[in-house]
Amino acid sequence: MIVRPYQHWFRRLFDWHGSVLSKILFRLSLNLLMSIIAVISYQWYESLGIHLTTAPFSLLGVAIAIFLGFRNNASYARFTEARTIWGSLLITQRSLLRQIKSILLLDDAAAREFAALMAAFAWSLKHQLRQTEASSDLQRLLAERWHDRVLNNPLPGNQILLCMGLWLGEQRQKGTLSDILWQSVDENLNHLSQVLGACERIATTPIPFAYSLILHRTVYLFCTLLPFALVSDLHYMTPLVSVFISYTFLSLESLAEELEDPFGTDANDLPLDAICVVIERNLKAMNGDFPLPEPLKPDSRFNLT
Repeated sequence: MIVRPYQHWFRRLFDWHGSVLSKILFRLSLNLLMSIIAVISYQWYESLGIHLTTAPFSLLGVAIAIFLGFRNNASYARFTEARTIWGSLLITQRSLLRQIKSILLLDDAAAREFAALMAAFAWSLKHQLRQTEASSDLQRLLAERWHDRVLNNPLPGNQILLCMGLWLGEQRQKGTLSDILWQSVDENLNHLSQVLGACERIATTPIPFAYSLILHRTVYLFCTLLPFALVSDLHYMTPLVSVFISYTFLSLESLAEELEDPFGTDANDLPLDAICVVIERNLKAMNGDFPLPEPLKPDSRFNLT
């Protein structure tokens, strides 16, 4: 995710990193090429009686703008929901550890073991969503007795939830956790399971392909034919105006594709690494487990992973 300090409006006009311009630059160059071809061949296809006007493009442009708005709203809703889910993950884990420490009054080692399970759950969820290797973070965080159960499982996040349930079951068998308090703690554990399911739902259920494909084809066809409709009125200004209009449509379409998967590593996706570090810092601070991991900060390009 791009995290920039406040900028003057004029300087922001020239920002490159974090914009979608780098992704659509080649497509804009193709539109520029089509504009030059339209200017050069204008006299030729006019002599053939071929004449495009801006009227159908005005109607089609309005329709495309409306559908792009729907598409971007749908993608941004996924992004917002994903951020809300990860925020609720932090809140639930804080509450769960507070309950464990205040109700059970365990020794530091036992509380740290449970906190490590919760931190490992956050990191394993991050790796699952980004399809990266989780073993190094899990080995770093988990107690040794959980290694075989979690590391050899194809679904480590779900297995860690089971381990937290087993840990609570051990405390219940010891008599340190009553049935009434068990229900209260188990509610927060169920919410972690809901977080896992909600993230999996977003990650595995993209916006319907047919809907995206129709909009994709329409935008590119519009941008390809647009110069031939503008050239009769604008002549040599056609490339400038055509590229500017195409930039608006192509950038919105590209941004919608980027936000559709909020768990990725693109410039405008969620900073899951930074969120996991915040969760780990909070859990360790509640246990008095110092020093804390250093919080992640934006790099020289204002990028926060």
